[in-house]
This record gives sequence, C-alpha cells and structure tokens, in this order.
Amino acid sequence: MVNRNLTAPEGPPSDVERIKEESKYLRGTLSDVMLDRISAGIPDDDNRLMKHHGSYLQDDRDLRNERQKQKLEPAYQFMLRVRMPGGVAKPDQWLVMDELADKYGNGTLKMTTRQTFQMHGILKWNMKKTIQEIHSSLLDTIAACGDVNRNVMSVSNPFQSEFHTEVYEWSKKLSDYLLPRTRAYHEIWLDEEQVAGTPDADGIEPMYGPLYLPRKFKIGIALPPSNDVDVFSQDLGLIAIVEDNVLKGFNIAIGGGMGMSHGDTATYPQLAKVIGFCTPDQILEVAEKIITIQRDYGNRSVRKNARFKYTVDRLGLENVKAELEDRLGYSLQDAKPYHFDSNGDRYGWVQGVKGKWHFTLFAEGGRIKDYDELKLKTGLREIAKVHKGDFRLTANQNLIIGNVSSLQKKKINALLEQYGLTDGKHFSALRRSSMVCVALPTCGLAMAEAERYLPSLIDKIEEIVDENGLRDEEITIRMTGCPNGCARHALGEIGFIGKSVGKYNMYLGAAFDGSRLSKMYRENIGEEEILKELRVLLASYAKERLAGEHFGDYVIRAGVVKATTDGTNFHE
Repeated sequence: MVNRNLTAPEGPPSDVERIKEESKYLRGTLSDVMLDRISAGIPDDDNRLMKHHGSYLQDDRDLRNERQKQKLEPAYQFMLRVRMPGGVAKPDQWLVMDELADKYGNGTLKMTTRQTFQMHGILKWNMKKTIQEIHSSLLDTIAACGDVNRNVMSVSNPFQSEFHTEVYEWSKKLSDYLLPRTRAYHEIWLDEEQVAGTPDADGIEPMYGPLYLPRKFKIGIALPPSNDVDVFSQDLGLIAIVEDNVLKGFNIAIGGGMGMSHGDTATYPQLAKVIGFCTPDQILEVAEKIITIQRDYGNRSVRKNARFKYTVDRLGLENVKAELEDRLGYSLQDAKPYHFDSNGDRYGWVQGVKGKWHFTLFAEGGRIKDYDELKLKTGLREIAKVHKGDFRLTANQNLIIGNVSSLQKKKINALLEQYGLTDGKHFSALRRSSMVCVALPTCGLAMAEAERYLPSLIDKIEEIVDENGLRDEEITIRMTGCPNGCARHALGEIGFIGKSVGKYNMYLGAAFDGSRLSKMYRENIGEEEILKELRVLLASYAKERLAGEHFGDYVIRAGVVKATTDGTNFHE
C-alpha cells in the first residue's frame, strides 16, 4: 500500500470516544439501567451507546419548565428508529408498527427522511417489550442511530424501472454487510446469553474496530432519472447505471452531508463528489473500504468536524480516491453518464412493471396519525389488513402502497376514498413538495418549530402562490428546527433553518434535481418578513421565468443568490 502520509487530526479524543472504548462493544451498563425504575431516564454515557441500538433519550420540552417548577425530573421518553433498508415494509409489519405506536408510543408513527419509521414517547420500562415485538415482525433497530452506517436508502417508486428491485436488493445487502458485529443488541434486548470470554477486536468488529466510526455514516442509492434519495447528500452516494437493459454498476459519490452549526464557518453542508464507477459485485467491498478510511482518518477529537465530508476535504478528494484504490487493490473505472430529473415523488396511481399498480400518498410531514378530517392512521391500518403487496416509505416522507394487483386495486382504491386518503392533488404543488424535521417538542437540538409550524406557514404562502398562478408549480420547500439538516434543508429550493423561537435563516437556489445547494438569502427573520420576501420573489418568478424553468434556477439566473455547487461558500 502506498503511503501518502495521511493522518487523523491531532487532539485529545472527545468524551464519546472514551464512552465507546469503555463500553464493551456497545454494552455499557444498559442492561442494568433499563431495569432501574427510580428514574425514567438513563445516564448520559449509556444514552450515547443507546443510539447504536436505534434509540435516543428525549424529553417533552413543552413540559420542561413546568416540571422544573414542580421539582420533577424532565418528562423522559425514548425515540425508537427502525432499520428498514430501502423503506420497504410488508403489510403485517405495518400493522405491528401501527399497534406499537398506540401500545407504547404517543399514538403516531413518523416516516423519516431516511425511509424508515420512528416512534416517539416510549417509556423506559416499555423499551425492551417494544424492541422485542418489532423483532418478532422481522424488523430491528440495530444501528439505526449512532457512529455506524445508518439506514441504507434506495430509490422508492417501482414504476420507474424494472431494475428497482435489483437496486433495492443491493440496499439490503449493504445494510446487512455493514452492520456492527457485536452481539450487544441481542443480549440486551432479545435475551441472548452472553458468551464467556472476550474475543479480540478483530474477532468482534473486523470493520469498525472497538471505537466504531468518528460520527454517523449515511448511504443512499439513486436510480436515474429519479434522485428522490438526494444521493449527493450522502456520505456515500451510489448512482445506479443501466446500459443495454442491464444494471452495469454504480457511480460512486463521496463526502456529502447536510449538517452545520450556526456561526461556525468550519462547518457546512456539502454535496458528494463522483470519483468513479464500480460493478455490482464490487459494491460491498467498496463501501467497506470507504468506511475504513473514515474509521482511520476521521476527526475523533472535534465531533462537529467528524463527518466524512470533512475528512475528504482535509485529506483531499484525489488522496481519498487513491487510498481507496490501494485498499481495494484495483482502480475504479471512470464514472459513466447519468441524468436526474427531480428529487421529488410522483403522486397517485401508476402502473409499473409486471402489471402491478403503485399508489403514492402524500403524508404531510411524514406523520401518520388521525386528524380531525383525515383518518390517515386508521385508513392505512385498514388497507394493511387486506393489502397483499408492500408499503414503501419514500425519502420525501410520503408513502407508496406498492405492488397492488389489478384485482386488488379496486378494493384498495375504495378504502382510500372511504378514509379520504387522496393522492394529494387537491393540495398545492408547493405543499406536496415540502419536507420537515420533527423539531419541538421532542428533539433536544431544536431551536425553533418545524413539523408543527411549516403546514401553517404554507397555508399563507399558498395565498401568494395562488395569486400568481403557481399552484401547480412544484417548488421544493424544506424546514428544519436546527442546522443539523435532518430534512435536507440545503437541497430545498426554499429552505428554512431554525435560529430561535419564531426565527429562521432563509435559503434559496437549490437545484430541483438535488444537484446544487441553496445559499443564505436572509438571516434570522420571522413569518412577516418571510411572507414579504416570498411575495416579491414568487411574483417575479411568475412573470419572468423561462419555459420550464424551476424556481431554484430562476433565483440564480435573476441574481437573487449566487450558484453554490459545494459547501465552501454556503455561509456567504
């Protein structure tokens, strides 16, 4: 192997590195503290480890001040996230998750921007029972959070190509291949007996090692022309290449990521960059070797600079590529041509390959619950009871009722109509193109509202949209309660990042196909200013746009913001 004098950053390891090192491969004292009923919470060290098991300890921030006044501990609860590569669930698995949300959670399911389920509001003494019941449905929560590879994303809608299933199978193989090998999860939650003795590190975690990764790692697979997984937002993005009616392999893009910190120009969103092409039989090894580069050279001292994008920037893209090829023992092929049309979803009924039907349902904010006039949770439960195909969670927080036979379509459609679960066409295209993170009250990082606020903000923006004849124009709009980027705000043509209660930084100019970042337009503004700015911008867009021109492209052409192709000038 050629020595390029690559080194990891100097500095003392962060406290999280100590926690992992002392954890006995992610065990910590979780077995004991989860049985302790004196507190509904757990110590911080164990909470850091808990992430690798698919969960975070949270508290209801709406109740925080009142509980402090009453000298009570915070209203602790756990968020639990499922590992579900490609977002595919069978109807019986949907029914299990639906039941558990009522039985142990807050009565709702959240479809995440990484194509999986989250449940909120689970009390400590119900965690083990919840995980065991999820496991009984052949799902799990292993590595859904933590300093490991997270849920592997895959193109959602099977109407697009007969190669969808093949690409989805690779997302499953990657997810399984890149799992941690420690048996901690099975011992703590599934009552597997711990084997006596302690094998060496290579025997337990041959890829991750005893310290796992410096930070989380995300993989997504796109199948052109759809970029619904926002492939350039991933640490490792894979672009499926089909030629002569054969899946030839994948273009490899590295170093994407959406997170940043307010006021810190050393942190920034960044697009992954394409470095080459590999064949399908090489993809598992390629992913593994890329992860080991991040393992060996990522920043273990400063966690906010620990994502792979910063490792790539610090070492240099060409150096990382050369290191990868050394570890592989062969060179990557040149990247192959591809083209993306959009990063959104296509709603309604579509007939796909093999005559199967697929219905894409708009679910605002990805929240599955019963509303006053929309019995979403109940309706989907009744559909799951008769559905013979599958459910596919999209990367845009929507839902595909997939693989419906022509015979079953009539029955499914009747249930959709009975419960008012339309395809969303009576909503504006702007609303159907929205995405939002959870934020308050459960996320401990949120600085402002997001999921609870964006729908009402869109109500007011829709008035402007309608005034300008833009109701049917798809404009991606995304909001996060903090700058960590869970709703991929930097890839929204209109983006909002929470700064404080009622205040947001406003970003414009991302590409409709997810290939260009947005850029700061206004800082720390509230609703009145947001609407004032959009009233001018949307009116100008309606009058001055070129044929087929998307809003993000227009604001750049008009000089409202400058084009941003990477993270280096995102803050300017």
